[in-house]
Amino acid sequence: MVAQNWTEVVVISLQRLWDGVASVVPSLIGALVIIIIGLIVAFVLGTLVVEKILEALKLDTLLQKLGLSPYFERGGLHLRASRFFGRLVYWFVTIAFLLAASDVLGLFAFSSFLKDVLFYLPNVVIAVLIMLATVVLANFVRRLASASVMSAKLHAAHFLGSMAWWAIVVFGFLTALIQLNVAVSVINTVITGFVAMLALAGGLAFGMGGKDYAASLISKLRETTGSR
Repeated sequence: MVAQNWTEVVVISLQRLWDGVASVVPSLIGALVIIIIGLIVAFVLGTLVVEKILEALKLDTLLQKLGLSPYFERGGLHLRASRFFGRLVYWFVTIAFLLAASDVLGLFAFSSFLKDVLFYLPNVVIAVLIMLATVVLANFVRRLASASVMSAKLHAAHFLGSMAWWAIVVFGFLTALIQLNVAVSVINTVITGFVAMLALAGGLAFGMGGKDYAASLISKLRETTGSR
């Protein structure tokens, strides 16, 4: 009698285990199919579409002409913007399909993490574009400032050009960090303090250097008013 009870318990346990496995297997197969399809679609879109299109448009050549190559070479990197954006699209599509597979398996905590990553990737793209535009603008302003100072026959043309370059690059870098949500409050405080410092320095410089000129203008205005 005891053996029969044990046999029934074992049979019932095995049956429940089989039912649990049988209910999970379709979800596992579906998730695996979704991941495989996602990898194929990501490869096609990222490598065969986006990367090839950007290579055909000669994006890397354009960025090299804009003077961006030296900054990558200093860091031991090669300028391959087409591959960068292609891999970015690849991982975006891959994560999107992983999110779908995670939902099929009921891994909702993992799905929430993947959603955060998926929504964060556009910030990376925008931050990269901000830095590229910043460096291009900084190079243009440096050449313009140096040429203007040299045409005016003033000294320290290269120094002023470099200072303008660094000012633009630093502000662009801080803007990119804000876009990435990295220490936003600290960066806002730094920018506010820097602007206030420039305003204070400009006000003091004008006040100290232009007070005689302002006094002269006021004196002439009084003389004109008194003569009338």
